[in-house]
Amino acid sequence: MPSHQPPSPPTTPLRRDLNFLVFWLGQTLSQFGAQLGAVAMPVLAVSLLQATEWEVGVLNAANTVAFLVVGLPVGAWVDRFIKRRIMIRADLVRMLAMLVIPLLWYQDLLQIWHLWIIAAVIGIANVFFDVSYQSYIPALVEREQISEANAKLETTGQVSRLAGPALGGGLLVVLAAPLLFIGQAIGYLVSALCLTRVRDDEIPATRVAGTGLVAEIREGMAYVVRHPLIGPIAATTGTINFFSTIIFTLLPILALRTLSLNTVELGLVYSAGAVGGLIAASLTPWVSGKMGEGPSLVLGTLLTAGGMAGFPLSILAGGLRPSFAILAASMFVMTVGVLIYNIIQVSMRQTICPPRLLGRMNASIRFIVWGVMPVASLLAGFLGTALGISAALWIGVAGSLAGVLPLLLSPVARMRSLPSTQEHDGGAT
Repeated sequence: MPSHQPPSPPTTPLRRDLNFLVFWLGQTLSQFGAQLGAVAMPVLAVSLLQATEWEVGVLNAANTVAFLVVGLPVGAWVDRFIKRRIMIRADLVRMLAMLVIPLLWYQDLLQIWHLWIIAAVIGIANVFFDVSYQSYIPALVEREQISEANAKLETTGQVSRLAGPALGGGLLVVLAAPLLFIGQAIGYLVSALCLTRVRDDEIPATRVAGTGLVAEIREGMAYVVRHPLIGPIAATTGTINFFSTIIFTLLPILALRTLSLNTVELGLVYSAGAVGGLIAASLTPWVSGKMGEGPSLVLGTLLTAGGMAGFPLSILAGGLRPSFAILAASMFVMTVGVLIYNIIQVSMRQTICPPRLLGRMNASIRFIVWGVMPVASLLAGFLGTALGISAALWIGVAGSLAGVLPLLLSPVARMRSLPSTQEHDGGAT
Protein backbone atom coordinates (compact mmCIF):
# COMPACT_ATOMS: atom_id res chain seq x y z
CA MET A 1 0.00 0.00 0.00
CA PRO A 2 1.58 3.32 -1.05
CA SER A 3 2.51 5.74 1.68
CA HIS A 4 1.00 9.21 1.72
CA GLN A 5 3.69 11.66 2.75
CA PRO A 6 3.19 15.41 2.78
CA PRO A 7 4.85 17.24 -0.12
CA SER A 8 8.31 18.62 0.44
CA PRO A 9 8.32 22.35 1.14
CA PRO A 10 9.26 24.56 -1.83
CA THR A 11 12.96 25.35 -1.96
CA THR A 12 12.42 29.06 -2.67
CA PRO A 13 9.55 31.12 -1.15
CA LEU A 14 7.67 33.13 -3.74
CA ARG A 15 8.72 36.41 -2.12
CA ARG A 16 12.34 35.53 -3.03
CA ASP A 17 11.69 33.77 -6.33
CA LEU A 18 13.07 36.21 -8.93
CA ASN A 19 11.25 34.55 -11.84
CA PHE A 20 7.89 34.83 -10.15
CA LEU A 21 8.59 38.39 -8.94
CA VAL A 22 9.44 39.58 -12.45
CA PHE A 23 6.36 37.85 -13.86
CA TRP A 24 4.26 39.34 -11.04
CA LEU A 25 5.56 42.84 -11.73
CA GLY A 26 4.80 42.60 -15.45
CA GLN A 27 1.25 41.39 -14.89
CA THR A 28 0.54 44.01 -12.24
CA LEU A 29 1.61 46.91 -14.48
CA SER A 30 -0.14 45.38 -17.47
CA GLN A 31 -3.41 45.17 -15.55
CA PHE A 32 -2.98 48.73 -14.31
CA GLY A 33 -2.68 49.93 -17.90
CA ALA A 34 -5.65 47.81 -18.93
CA GLN A 35 -7.80 49.55 -16.31
CA LEU A 36 -7.15 52.91 -17.94
CA GLY A 37 -8.55 51.49 -21.16
CA ALA A 38 -11.44 49.83 -19.31
CA VAL A 39 -12.65 53.26 -18.20
CA ALA A 40 -11.83 55.02 -21.46
CA MET A 41 -13.57 52.56 -23.82
CA PRO A 42 -17.17 53.08 -22.63
CA VAL A 43 -16.65 56.83 -22.36
CA LEU A 44 -15.22 56.88 -25.87
CA ALA A 45 -18.10 54.81 -27.28
CA VAL A 46 -21.03 56.30 -25.35
CA SER A 47 -20.01 59.94 -24.89
CA LEU A 48 -17.69 60.75 -27.79
CA LEU A 49 -19.05 58.48 -30.54
CA GLN A 50 -22.67 58.53 -29.26
CA ALA A 51 -23.03 54.76 -29.56
CA THR A 52 -26.49 53.23 -29.19
CA GLU A 53 -27.33 50.25 -26.96
CA TRP A 54 -27.00 47.96 -29.96
CA GLU A 55 -23.62 49.41 -31.00
CA VAL A 56 -22.30 49.02 -27.46
CA GLY A 57 -23.52 45.41 -27.54
CA VAL A 58 -21.66 44.79 -30.80
CA LEU A 59 -18.50 46.33 -29.29
CA ASN A 60 -18.61 44.00 -26.30
CA ALA A 61 -19.35 41.05 -28.57
CA ALA A 62 -16.36 41.88 -30.78
CA ASN A 63 -14.09 41.84 -27.74
CA THR A 64 -15.12 38.33 -26.65
CA VAL A 65 -16.20 36.53 -29.84
CA ALA A 66 -12.66 35.17 -30.32
CA PHE A 67 -13.14 32.82 -27.36
CA LEU A 68 -16.08 31.29 -29.23
CA VAL A 69 -14.43 31.20 -32.66
CA VAL A 70 -10.78 30.29 -31.98
CA GLY A 71 -10.75 29.36 -28.29
CA LEU A 72 -10.64 25.59 -28.73
CA PRO A 73 -7.89 25.37 -31.37
CA VAL A 74 -5.81 27.89 -29.41
CA GLY A 75 -5.86 25.49 -26.46
CA ALA A 76 -4.38 22.72 -28.59
CA TRP A 77 -1.76 25.07 -30.05
CA VAL A 78 -0.78 26.36 -26.61
CA ASP A 79 -0.12 22.80 -25.45
CA ARG A 80 2.26 22.33 -28.40
CA PHE A 81 4.46 25.40 -27.86
CA ILE A 82 6.28 27.39 -25.16
CA LYS A 83 3.61 29.39 -23.35
CA ARG A 84 5.87 32.27 -22.33
CA ARG A 85 6.70 33.02 -25.97
CA ILE A 86 3.03 32.99 -26.90
CA MET A 87 2.28 35.52 -24.16
CA ILE A 88 5.05 37.84 -25.35
CA ARG A 89 3.71 37.85 -28.92
CA ALA A 90 0.15 38.39 -27.68
CA ASP A 91 1.27 41.38 -25.58
CA LEU A 92 2.96 42.99 -28.57
CA VAL A 93 -0.13 42.53 -30.76
CA ARG A 94 -2.32 44.09 -28.05
CA MET A 95 0.09 47.00 -27.68
CA LEU A 96 0.01 47.81 -31.41
CA ALA A 97 -3.78 47.49 -31.60
CA MET A 98 -4.23 49.89 -28.68
CA LEU A 99 -2.05 52.53 -30.33
CA VAL A 100 -4.30 52.55 -33.40
CA ILE A 101 -7.13 54.19 -31.41
CA PRO A 102 -5.36 57.47 -30.50
CA LEU A 103 -3.80 57.57 -33.97
CA LEU A 104 -7.20 57.43 -35.70
CA TRP A 105 -8.63 59.91 -33.22
CA TYR A 106 -5.76 62.37 -33.79
CA GLN A 107 -6.45 62.23 -37.52
CA ASP A 108 -10.19 62.78 -36.86
CA LEU A 109 -11.04 59.45 -38.48
CA LEU A 110 -12.21 57.39 -35.51
CA GLN A 111 -15.64 55.75 -35.83
CA ILE A 112 -17.47 53.07 -33.88
CA TRP A 113 -16.73 50.37 -36.49
CA HIS A 114 -13.01 50.99 -36.00
CA LEU A 115 -13.48 50.07 -32.32
CA TRP A 116 -15.28 46.88 -33.34
CA ILE A 117 -12.32 45.77 -35.49
CA ILE A 118 -9.72 46.74 -32.90
CA ALA A 119 -11.69 44.98 -30.17
CA ALA A 120 -11.82 41.81 -32.30
CA VAL A 121 -8.05 41.86 -32.86
CA ILE A 122 -7.39 42.39 -29.16
CA GLY A 123 -9.88 39.65 -28.38
CA ILE A 124 -7.92 37.13 -30.45
CA ALA A 125 -4.68 38.15 -28.73
CA ASN A 126 -6.46 37.86 -25.37
CA VAL A 127 -7.38 34.25 -26.13
CA PHE A 128 -3.75 33.33 -26.78
CA PHE A 129 -2.53 35.24 -23.72
CA ASP A 130 -5.18 34.13 -21.23
CA VAL A 131 -5.07 30.43 -22.13
CA SER A 132 -1.26 30.50 -21.94
CA TYR A 133 -1.31 32.51 -18.70
CA GLN A 134 -3.59 30.12 -16.81
CA SER A 135 -1.61 27.15 -18.12
CA TYR A 136 1.78 28.72 -17.31
CA ILE A 137 1.50 29.13 -13.53
CA PRO A 138 2.13 25.40 -12.84
CA ALA A 139 5.31 25.66 -14.95
CA LEU A 140 6.48 28.80 -13.13
CA VAL A 141 6.05 27.79 -9.47
CA GLU A 142 6.03 24.62 -7.41
CA ARG A 143 2.73 22.73 -7.32
CA GLU A 144 2.33 23.52 -3.61
CA GLN A 145 2.69 27.24 -4.41
CA ILE A 146 0.01 27.48 -7.11
CA SER A 147 -2.76 28.70 -4.80
CA GLU A 148 -0.43 31.24 -3.15
CA ALA A 149 0.75 32.48 -6.54
CA ASN A 150 -2.81 32.95 -7.76
CA ALA A 151 -3.74 34.83 -4.58
CA LYS A 152 -0.73 37.16 -4.94
CA LEU A 153 -1.48 37.81 -8.61
CA GLU A 154 -5.12 38.51 -7.81
CA THR A 155 -4.22 40.79 -4.90
CA THR A 156 -2.02 43.09 -6.95
CA GLY A 157 -4.43 42.78 -9.85
CA GLN A 158 -7.10 44.22 -7.58
CA VAL A 159 -4.73 46.99 -6.47
CA SER A 160 -4.34 47.86 -10.16
CA ARG A 161 -8.11 47.75 -10.60
CA LEU A 162 -8.44 49.99 -7.55
CA ALA A 163 -6.02 52.70 -8.68
CA GLY A 164 -6.49 52.38 -12.45
CA PRO A 165 -10.18 53.32 -12.80
CA ALA A 166 -9.93 56.13 -10.26
CA LEU A 167 -6.90 57.57 -12.04
CA GLY A 168 -8.50 56.98 -15.42
CA GLY A 169 -11.70 58.75 -14.39
CA GLY A 170 -9.67 61.70 -13.13
CA LEU A 171 -7.52 61.86 -16.26
CA LEU A 172 -10.64 61.94 -18.43
CA VAL A 173 -11.42 65.33 -16.90
CA VAL A 174 -8.28 66.83 -18.45
CA LEU A 175 -7.45 64.39 -21.28
CA ALA A 176 -9.43 63.04 -24.21
CA ALA A 177 -10.47 59.40 -23.79
CA PRO A 178 -8.38 58.05 -26.71
CA LEU A 179 -5.16 59.19 -25.04
CA LEU A 180 -5.67 56.77 -22.15
CA PHE A 181 -5.15 53.88 -24.54
CA ILE A 182 -1.49 54.89 -24.75
CA GLY A 183 -1.21 53.95 -21.08
CA GLN A 184 -2.79 50.59 -21.81
CA ALA A 185 -0.32 50.01 -24.65
CA ILE A 186 2.59 50.80 -22.33
CA GLY A 187 1.26 48.24 -19.84
CA TYR A 188 1.30 45.52 -22.50
CA LEU A 189 4.83 46.50 -23.50
CA VAL A 190 6.05 46.25 -19.90
CA SER A 191 4.42 42.83 -19.59
CA ALA A 192 6.22 41.62 -22.72
CA LEU A 193 9.58 42.95 -21.50
CA CYS A 194 9.17 41.28 -18.10
CA LEU A 195 8.27 37.99 -19.74
CA THR A 196 11.51 38.09 -21.72
CA ARG A 197 13.38 38.12 -18.38
CA VAL A 198 11.51 35.15 -16.88
CA ARG A 199 13.23 31.77 -16.98
CA ASP A 200 11.57 28.39 -16.65
CA ASP A 201 12.14 24.79 -17.61
CA GLU A 202 8.95 24.35 -19.59
CA ILE A 203 9.05 22.07 -22.61
CA PRO A 204 6.19 21.59 -25.09
CA ALA A 205 4.03 18.53 -24.52
CA THR A 206 5.02 15.51 -26.57
CA ARG A 207 2.51 14.93 -29.34
CA VAL A 208 1.06 11.48 -29.84
CA ALA A 209 1.85 10.25 -33.34
CA GLY A 210 -1.15 10.38 -35.64
CA THR A 211 -3.16 12.68 -33.35
CA GLY A 212 -4.67 15.62 -35.23
CA LEU A 213 -5.86 19.00 -34.01
CA VAL A 214 -9.52 17.99 -33.92
CA ALA A 215 -8.78 14.90 -31.81
CA GLU A 216 -6.73 16.98 -29.37
CA ILE A 217 -9.53 19.53 -29.07
CA ARG A 218 -12.06 16.77 -28.49
CA GLU A 219 -9.90 15.26 -25.76
CA GLY A 220 -9.65 18.58 -23.91
CA MET A 221 -13.38 19.30 -24.13
CA ALA A 222 -14.28 15.76 -23.04
CA TYR A 223 -12.01 16.12 -20.01
CA VAL A 224 -13.85 19.27 -18.90
CA VAL A 225 -17.39 18.10 -19.60
CA ARG A 226 -17.02 14.67 -18.00
CA HIS A 227 -15.06 15.77 -14.96
CA PRO A 228 -17.26 15.54 -11.83
CA LEU A 229 -15.78 18.73 -10.34
CA ILE A 230 -14.63 20.86 -13.28
CA GLY A 231 -17.80 20.21 -15.32
CA PRO A 232 -20.24 21.74 -12.80
CA ILE A 233 -17.88 24.66 -12.22
CA ALA A 234 -17.79 25.33 -15.98
CA ALA A 235 -21.61 25.20 -16.10
CA THR A 236 -22.02 27.62 -13.20
CA THR A 237 -19.37 30.02 -14.50
CA GLY A 238 -20.80 29.96 -18.03
CA THR A 239 -24.32 30.71 -16.81
CA ILE A 240 -23.22 33.57 -14.56
CA ASN A 241 -20.98 34.99 -17.28
CA PHE A 242 -23.82 34.96 -19.80
CA PHE A 243 -26.23 36.92 -17.63
CA SER A 244 -23.63 39.19 -16.02
CA THR A 245 -22.49 40.17 -19.52
CA ILE A 246 -25.98 41.53 -20.14
CA ILE A 247 -25.52 43.72 -17.08
CA PHE A 248 -22.00 44.91 -17.81
CA THR A 249 -22.73 45.62 -21.47
CA LEU A 250 -25.41 48.08 -20.36
CA LEU A 251 -23.49 49.46 -17.35
CA PRO A 252 -21.87 52.40 -19.23
CA ILE A 253 -25.26 53.48 -20.55
CA LEU A 254 -26.80 53.05 -17.09
CA ALA A 255 -24.08 55.12 -15.44
CA LEU A 256 -23.42 57.82 -18.02
CA ARG A 257 -26.91 58.33 -19.45
CA THR A 258 -29.62 56.95 -17.15
CA LEU A 259 -27.97 58.02 -13.86
CA SER A 260 -25.97 60.93 -15.36
CA LEU A 261 -22.75 60.06 -13.52
CA ASN A 262 -19.58 61.77 -14.69
CA THR A 263 -16.34 60.00 -15.66
CA VAL A 264 -14.77 60.46 -12.22
CA GLU A 265 -17.77 58.84 -10.54
CA LEU A 266 -17.75 55.98 -13.07
CA GLY A 267 -14.07 55.39 -12.29
CA LEU A 268 -14.83 55.37 -8.56
CA VAL A 269 -17.55 52.75 -9.11
CA TYR A 270 -15.00 50.45 -10.73
CA SER A 271 -12.53 51.23 -7.96
CA ALA A 272 -15.12 50.27 -5.32
CA GLY A 273 -15.22 46.86 -6.94
CA ALA A 274 -11.44 46.66 -6.80
CA VAL A 275 -11.51 47.39 -3.06
CA GLY A 276 -13.83 44.43 -2.63
CA GLY A 277 -11.58 42.29 -4.77
CA LEU A 278 -8.50 43.29 -2.80
CA ILE A 279 -10.17 42.35 0.47
CA ALA A 280 -11.45 39.08 -0.99
CA ALA A 281 -8.05 38.13 -2.38
CA SER A 282 -6.54 38.53 1.08
CA LEU A 283 -9.34 36.80 2.99
CA THR A 284 -10.15 33.91 0.65
CA PRO A 285 -7.76 31.45 2.39
CA TRP A 286 -9.38 32.33 5.74
CA VAL A 287 -12.92 32.06 4.34
CA SER A 288 -12.26 28.71 2.68
CA GLY A 289 -10.58 27.45 5.86
CA LYS A 290 -13.60 28.38 7.99
CA MET A 291 -16.38 27.35 5.61
CA GLY A 292 -14.66 24.76 3.45
CA GLU A 293 -13.66 25.27 -0.18
CA GLY A 294 -16.85 23.84 -1.72
CA PRO A 295 -19.25 25.94 0.39
CA SER A 296 -17.02 28.97 -0.25
CA LEU A 297 -17.59 28.53 -3.99
CA VAL A 298 -21.34 28.61 -3.36
CA LEU A 299 -20.92 31.74 -1.21
CA GLY A 300 -18.93 33.39 -3.99
CA THR A 301 -21.67 32.77 -6.58
CA LEU A 302 -24.41 34.08 -4.27
CA LEU A 303 -22.45 37.24 -3.46
CA THR A 304 -21.82 37.77 -7.16
CA ALA A 305 -25.49 37.54 -8.11
CA GLY A 306 -26.66 39.43 -5.02
CA GLY A 307 -24.24 42.26 -5.67
CA MET A 308 -25.49 42.68 -9.23
CA ALA A 309 -29.04 43.22 -7.96
CA GLY A 310 -27.95 46.69 -6.90
CA PHE A 311 -27.42 47.76 -10.50
CA PRO A 312 -31.12 47.99 -11.42
CA LEU A 313 -31.95 49.10 -7.86
CA SER A 314 -29.74 52.16 -8.40
CA ILE A 315 -32.32 53.45 -10.89
CA LEU A 316 -34.95 53.53 -8.13
CA ALA A 317 -32.74 55.41 -5.65
CA GLY A 318 -34.24 58.77 -6.53
CA GLY A 319 -31.10 60.89 -6.68
CA LEU A 320 -27.56 61.09 -7.99
CA ARG A 321 -25.79 60.46 -4.68
CA PRO A 322 -27.95 57.50 -3.58
CA SER A 323 -27.67 55.97 -7.05
CA PHE A 324 -23.89 56.32 -7.00
CA ALA A 325 -23.69 54.83 -3.49
CA ILE A 326 -25.82 51.82 -4.43
CA LEU A 327 -23.86 51.27 -7.64
CA ALA A 328 -20.50 51.41 -5.83
CA ALA A 329 -21.68 49.12 -3.01
CA SER A 330 -23.05 46.65 -5.56
CA MET A 331 -19.75 46.56 -7.42
CA PHE A 332 -17.94 46.00 -4.11
CA VAL A 333 -20.09 43.02 -3.07
CA MET A 334 -20.12 41.49 -6.53
CA THR A 335 -16.33 41.61 -6.86
CA VAL A 336 -15.87 40.03 -3.43
CA GLY A 337 -17.93 37.10 -4.66
CA VAL A 338 -16.10 36.84 -7.97
CA LEU A 339 -12.67 36.78 -6.33
CA ILE A 340 -13.57 34.18 -3.69
CA TYR A 341 -14.99 31.96 -6.41
CA ASN A 342 -12.18 32.42 -8.93
CA ILE A 343 -9.20 31.98 -6.61
CA ILE A 344 -10.52 28.67 -5.31
CA GLN A 345 -11.73 27.14 -8.55
CA VAL A 346 -8.80 28.25 -10.75
CA SER A 347 -6.24 26.90 -8.28
CA MET A 348 -8.10 23.60 -8.08
CA ARG A 349 -8.21 23.26 -11.88
CA GLN A 350 -4.51 24.00 -12.22
CA THR A 351 -3.45 21.45 -9.63
CA ILE A 352 -5.60 18.49 -10.65
CA CYS A 353 -5.28 18.72 -14.43
CA PRO A 354 -2.46 16.71 -16.08
CA PRO A 355 0.19 19.10 -17.49
CA ARG A 356 -0.23 17.85 -21.05
CA LEU A 357 -3.92 18.88 -20.95
CA LEU A 358 -3.57 22.26 -19.23
CA GLY A 359 -3.83 24.37 -22.38
CA ARG A 360 -6.78 22.44 -23.75
CA MET A 361 -8.52 22.30 -20.39
CA ASN A 362 -8.23 26.06 -19.92
CA ALA A 363 -9.21 26.73 -23.53
CA SER A 364 -12.26 24.48 -23.20
CA ILE A 365 -13.25 26.29 -20.01
CA ARG A 366 -12.82 29.67 -21.71
CA PHE A 367 -14.78 28.45 -24.76
CA ILE A 368 -17.69 27.57 -22.47
CA VAL A 369 -17.59 30.48 -20.02
CA TRP A 370 -16.39 33.25 -22.35
CA GLY A 371 -17.86 31.94 -25.60
CA VAL A 372 -21.34 32.81 -24.32
CA MET A 373 -20.37 36.45 -23.79
CA PRO A 374 -20.63 37.77 -27.39
CA VAL A 375 -24.12 36.26 -27.67
CA ALA A 376 -25.05 37.86 -24.34
CA SER A 377 -23.62 41.21 -25.47
CA LEU A 378 -25.81 41.25 -28.56
CA LEU A 379 -28.79 40.14 -26.48
CA ALA A 380 -28.09 43.00 -24.07
CA GLY A 381 -28.27 45.48 -26.94
CA PHE A 382 -31.57 43.99 -28.08
CA LEU A 383 -33.11 43.83 -24.58
CA GLY A 384 -31.96 47.34 -23.70
CA THR A 385 -33.59 48.69 -26.86
CA ALA A 386 -36.78 46.59 -26.69
CA LEU A 387 -37.48 46.48 -22.95
CA GLY A 388 -35.45 49.31 -21.49
CA ILE A 389 -32.37 49.34 -19.27
CA SER A 390 -34.11 48.39 -16.01
CA ALA A 391 -35.90 45.30 -17.34
CA ALA A 392 -32.77 44.09 -19.12
CA LEU A 393 -30.73 44.44 -15.94
CA TRP A 394 -33.26 42.46 -13.87
CA ILE A 395 -33.13 39.64 -16.43
CA GLY A 396 -29.36 39.59 -15.94
CA VAL A 397 -29.71 39.43 -12.15
CA ALA A 398 -32.26 36.58 -12.23
CA GLY A 399 -30.17 34.52 -14.63
CA SER A 400 -27.01 35.06 -12.60
CA LEU A 401 -28.75 33.83 -9.46
CA ALA A 402 -29.89 30.69 -11.32
CA GLY A 403 -26.26 30.03 -12.23
CA VAL A 404 -25.55 28.58 -8.77
CA LEU A 405 -27.75 25.54 -9.49
CA PRO A 406 -25.16 23.35 -11.31
CA LEU A 407 -22.80 23.90 -8.40
CA LEU A 408 -25.43 23.08 -5.77
CA LEU A 409 -26.40 19.88 -7.57
CA SER A 410 -22.80 18.64 -7.78
CA PRO A 411 -20.45 17.07 -5.19
CA VAL A 412 -18.40 20.30 -5.18
CA ALA A 413 -20.82 22.23 -2.95
CA ARG A 414 -20.42 19.72 -0.10
CA MET A 415 -16.64 19.23 -0.26
CA ARG A 416 -14.77 20.93 2.55
CA SER A 417 -11.46 20.41 0.77
CA LEU A 418 -11.15 20.23 -3.02
CA PRO A 419 -8.55 17.93 -4.60
CA SER A 420 -5.03 19.37 -4.62
CA THR A 421 -3.11 16.59 -6.34
CA GLN A 422 -2.60 15.85 -9.99
CA GLU A 423 -4.84 13.25 -11.56
CA HIS A 424 -3.81 10.64 -14.08
CA ASP A 425 -4.24 11.45 -17.78
CA GLY A 426 -7.30 9.32 -18.15
CA GLY A 427 -9.57 11.82 -16.43
CA ALA A 428 -11.20 12.23 -13.09
CA THR A 429 -10.65 9.85 -10.23
